[in-house]
Amino acid sequence: LFGHEKGSFTGATDRQIGKFEQADKGTVFLDEIGDMSLKTQAKVLRVLQEQELERLGSNRLIKVDVRVIAATNRALKDQVANGAFRDDLYYRLSALTLRLPTLRDRKEDVPALLDAFAVRHGGPMASSFDVEAMNALLDFNYAGNVRELENEVRRLAAQLGKGPVRLSDLDAKFGDEH
Repeated sequence: LFGHEKGSFTGATDRQIGKFEQADKGTVFLDEIGDMSLKTQAKVLRVLQEQELERLGSNRLIKVDVRVIAATNRALKDQVANGAFRDDLYYRLSALTLRLPTLRDRKEDVPALLDAFAVRHGGPMASSFDVEAMNALLDFNYAGNVRELENEVRRLAAQLGKGPVRLSDLDAKFGDEH
């Protein structure tokens, strides 16, 4: 995220520009920010508040102007309450919060997602699934969220191409829940 100078640690043979510096005048996406260590949270907060960073092995401050978009599957308010996430960073990041329900809470999106993934991966469109196969996908719990559905479309694309798809073609986990 912050980069490093040549020689700042063993194996640092060249200067490395960090993601924040690369994104100057642009946007940085921080995925799974709820898993970030408190030490890194403090550094990210400094970038957001002071609009500056310091590369590892340097004592020079570098000005940056970045917009941050962050995502997490954790309840950050709970993490703030138990000390696992900095409250000042939480409030800095939560200027605009979008809560997206999990796929298991919006099963009506499954057919549209199937079509989008089919186009992306060359797999079967939703119309290629027979009733039992579609019902199995609609009834599934999706612990892995949308990625789990996308992986199934990738698998089907490799095995069946564009379809048709029967219940027996789906990964066994879908048939088990159905």
